[in-house]
Amino acid sequence: MFDYRTAFGTEYQNLFNRIHVEGPLDDGAPLKWGSENRGTRKFSSILMGFIGAAQVGPFYLGTVGIASLICGFIAFEIIGLNMLASVNWDPIQFIRQLPWLALEPPAPSYGLHIPPLALGGWWLMAGFFLTAAILLWWVRVYQRARALGMGTHVAWAFASAIFLYLVDGFIRPLLMGSWGEGVPFGIFAHLDWTAAFSVRYGNLYYDPFHMLSIVFLYGSTLLFAMHGGTILAVGRFWGEREIELTVDRGTAAERAGIFWRWIMGFNATYESIHRWAWWFAVLCTLTGGIGILLTGTVVDNWYLWGVKHHIAPMYPRVYQPIPDPGLLRGVVG
Repeated sequence: MFDYRTAFGTEYQNLFNRIHVEGPLDDGAPLKWGSENRGTRKFSSILMGFIGAAQVGPFYLGTVGIASLICGFIAFEIIGLNMLASVNWDPIQFIRQLPWLALEPPAPSYGLHIPPLALGGWWLMAGFFLTAAILLWWVRVYQRARALGMGTHVAWAFASAIFLYLVDGFIRPLLMGSWGEGVPFGIFAHLDWTAAFSVRYGNLYYDPFHMLSIVFLYGSTLLFAMHGGTILAVGRFWGEREIELTVDRGTAAERAGIFWRWIMGFNATYESIHRWAWWFAVLCTLTGGIGILLTGTVVDNWYLWGVKHHIAPMYPRVYQPIPDPGLLRGVVG
């Protein structure tokens, strides 16, 4: 029998390759009564088959999905046209300077009032439509999971990321009493805001919730790398067929478990590794949002907070204390 895995004297590697399995196009599970019709267009794509399933479509947007796309398009247009206007409507300069272009929030002097469009009003409008698009998309994710009888794990993981987004652009500025505390729209402008935010509040690295967020961020990458690497490593034993393999002996599942027991002394299961990854990813944005929310509202300087709670060292005194000139002898009053 021809074995593709060892064909032509080489061993099949699945790190960059995969076997394309193409069959009859499937419409998927039947829709429940009262659901809107989904798109009927479906086709096979060789390109998509390299990174996922070869079948593309059918799509299901529905009213909520269409409303989300419309709101997202409006926000995208507001941001893009303001950036284009900032370079005098020059498309070449728009492309050249795009990483540096930004739509800035209102000045702090406006507080929570609505400023003129050119002085931050466009930022508020773009934020409104972008937030509406994201929330509507969350509703779509939740509804599609319920329609298929699935759990709503993806929707709630998405909600954690939305929480961080809302903290940055809405909840914290509301608590601080100024839309000017919001994050600008733009690539480098966003990075500059992050750096200035950290400096302004005494180094965000001393924020314990920021520490937790980084732990879960790095932990997520480690868990996904471990899981992805393990499944690819047992791909030669059909390791991607997780359900069938969990009840068999001598299969990819058992070999993967033995591998990690030999290395670490214990192993995750096909179910538990996904639960770990879900919690690590969710807690990354959740703890990060809490850390941002406390900054400026509860803690004004994270370095001094760290010194007070013995998690940051006091900087050594380099210069002698500077005396008050008014107390020096010989000063004429």
